[in-house]
Amino acid sequence: MDVALPSFILGYHGCDQSLADAVFAGKKTLNVSKNDYDWIGEGIYFWEHNEQRALDFARAMQDRSHPSSQKIKNPAVVGAVINLGFCLNLLDSRYIEMVRGAHGSLERELKEAGLDLPKNTGGCDLVDRKLDCAVIKMLHEHRKEVKDQPFDSVRAAFVEGKKLYPNAGFSAQSHIQVCIRDHRQIIGYFRPETNA
Repeated sequence: MDVALPSFILGYHGCDQSLADAVFAGKKTLNVSKNDYDWIGEGIYFWEHNEQRALDFARAMQDRSHPSSQKIKNPAVVGAVINLGFCLNLLDSRYIEMVRGAHGSLERELKEAGLDLPKNTGGCDLVDRKLDCAVIKMLHEHRKEVKDQPFDSVRAAFVEGKKLYPNAGFSAQSHIQVCIRDHRQIIGYFRPETNA
């Protein structure tokens, strides 16, 4: 475990009220996202210490169809106490270099196969991150092949949304996203105030 990270964080997952109620009742767990466009790979996604952003996401999903067929009729938030464990922390230079190396490996592998690199698309926020997802997946697969310790979680900061004011360095939807790869790192769920 990296002592530079807090042992535990609070994470918030935006979803439909029916799923939230089932999670709180112990009847269901949150689903692992396995889309090829997921921002930081495969796992269960949370907004770190940002309940409002999770609710905003759930409300936005209510108004549009989602490629995963996720349907949100009544936006809600599931809170979780999370131990990041062995974390691929993309706010730490050591891990950023690992991701850069994984990109190079992916680029070489696809070139040898005569295939193009996937692309990140979807406007200025690049909401469809097929390249980033493929790079993170390559890193995890490489670690598995060489029998290195697998990462329990991935953590990254994203500058997203409109600038707060002209020439601002701050954006309206910036956040830290956490992707939990090993569900055992979720210590427990709780019902945030937004669901009360």
